[in-house]
Amino acid sequence: METSLYGPVKCFLEQLGYTVKGEIGHCDLVGLRGDDPAVVVIGELKLAFNLELILQGVDRAAAADEIWLAAQLSAKGKGRESDPRFRNLCRRLGFGLLGVSTSGRVDILVSPDAPMPRKATARRSRLVEEHRRRQGDPVAGGGTRKPIMTAYRQQALACAAAMASSPKRPRDLKPAFPDAQKILHRNVYGWFERSERGVYALTDTGRSALASWAPGPATAPVGEVEATRDLATGGALRTLGRRPVIAGPQLALAGSPVIPSA
Repeated sequence: METSLYGPVKCFLEQLGYTVKGEIGHCDLVGLRGDDPAVVVIGELKLAFNLELILQGVDRAAAADEIWLAAQLSAKGKGRESDPRFRNLCRRLGFGLLGVSTSGRVDILVSPDAPMPRKATARRSRLVEEHRRRQGDPVAGGGTRKPIMTAYRQQALACAAAMASSPKRPRDLKPAFPDAQKILHRNVYGWFERSERGVYALTDTGRSALASWAPGPATAPVGEVEATRDLATGGALRTLGRRPVIAGPQLALAGSPVIPSA
């Protein structure tokens, strides 16, 4: 699967100084460097070098400062990556081209020397905002079969976790989750319902979501967590006072209780 390329390409871009996260705004990966303004790099992954890979790069170009296209190298070295016309097309478009071996080695086939156009400022802003709001890196780029752990889904899960033991009012959740009122009111995923005036409870769908996104068992309440499984990858949490923080590129639920396994 294309997700097998995500780790090596992410590592390559991190060595260039980018903070990389997967599946941001329909892009396989987005990397940011610097703050104001951030330098935006977009990467697209394919199992083979083909026209669709280049077309994806063309579609993303207006929102990025740099485009990297990556695909798996052919076993005998006779794939499209060895075609000088393919490389020349990437060079003329200003795209970087990476070849990933079966061992995970990343080779630079074409460097992105040409400056990228910056036209779609609204789209670019949405990518930067989602990248900054998303806690950790819970989704490997290149996947299409599983719902994406967006920043909004992370916040909704955090609210659901806080409501797992009993119904809550939005104002009870607001100190830890400032957007709790909007999340409960909009109820995008159907996880919440009004149990009485101004009080919300979890639906069966919400409890199922907690079970599916939190495979690990709960070990302790907030402030007493030593280590527990992270929602996205089974990684470990570390705590700073009463605010759990993910150690590594996983989902952080700052200020929320540990999500039960239902």
